[in-house]
Amino acid sequence: MKTEYRILALGDIVGAEATDKVCRVLNGLRRELAVDFAVANGENAAAGNGLDRASAERLLHSGVDVLTSGNHIWQKKEIEEYIEENPFVLRPANYPTGTPGRGCAIFESGGVRLLVMNVLGTVFLDPLSDPFDAVEAMLEENRGSYDFSVLDIHAEATSEKLALARFFDGRISAVFGTHTHILTADTRILPGGTGYLTDLGMCGPEDSILGVKSECVIRKLRTHRPVRFENPSGPVELNGAVFTLDRESGRAVRVEILRRILS
Repeated sequence: MKTEYRILALGDIVGAEATDKVCRVLNGLRRELAVDFAVANGENAAAGNGLDRASAERLLHSGVDVLTSGNHIWQKKEIEEYIEENPFVLRPANYPTGTPGRGCAIFESGGVRLLVMNVLGTVFLDPLSDPFDAVEAMLEENRGSYDFSVLDIHAEATSEKLALARFFDGRISAVFGTHTHILTADTRILPGGTGYLTDLGMCGPEDSILGVKSECVIRKLRTHRPVRFENPSGPVELNGAVFTLDRESGRAVRVEILRRILS
């Protein structure tokens, strides 16, 4: 019997072309990396921005077990009904009561019950409720119902991401950040056994600024006026990480950065 449990975590998928290319390679990637479970942040996977039903369904049928999200999840109006009915698409748990969807769910895969949680940071972002309290509530609500747990903290501030990881060290198997679209190089296992990476980066156009045509971002920064953002075509960088857990203890034993260029 396998002694390790491997989780593939992919950074923010940006744009329709990136979605197509990720879907094309994902099952092969899972086999190559001997992955038991795959999570991806899909809040920008649709054309333009946000997530729509078609993009979500393609990713979920191509090898993603669950989609997490963040502050752009509501860009497409249709997502409200879809996220309410689909437990495989999460939104940050610290949105107000009554918000469609759910911030966590338990999935069975590879003989393991895995609790996947999603929160939105509050530093430099919308002033939602405290993400620390939201995570505490999810752990308590699901206590005894899961074997391992992971957390996607969608946030701007690196300090907020690491603070959450250190606060819950030993209580969550893997904590990773999303949102900045920049892959960080700080993989580590914290003293209590939590695997950590500040940001998974993005799965998006390589020749871009954060997945957007460079000229659009430069024009926005130089003029300070509204600019319609567009995703360029071309090779896609696939960024993320593989978290390897010990099946007996649930502690992380390795965190490996994943970076591929998809032509």
